[in-house]
Amino acid sequence: MNCPTCNSENIINNGGIHNGKQKYACKDCGRQFVLEPTNCISQEKKDLIDKLLLEKILLAGIARVVGVSECWLQKYVNKKYDSVPKIIDIKPKKKGKLFNVMRYDLS
Repeated sequence: MNCPTCNSENIINNGGIHNGKQKYACKDCGRQFVLEPTNCISQEKKDLIDKLLLEKILLAGIARVVGVSECWLQKYVNKKYDSVPKIIDIKPKKKGKLFNVMRYDLS
């Protein structure tokens, strides 16, 4: 067994996780990991999260509804934000009057 980060074989047992799976730690880089993790977020949940983000719902509310942790959701949103291009194409507007002013004689 090798560390997924540094590929070292200097691995020790490091307790277990909530579902009983064995947790390991690399003595060289300090990375903690589980072999064959089963708690992956499905693409359907990610699609639902994308739709809910467009509705400007608080992240805590989205995390509760979808059943993901707020920490994971924040990292997901940060990745989405970093992938958006930051170049804006602004077209100049025509110059002119904004509206016609009509004056009435009230005397």
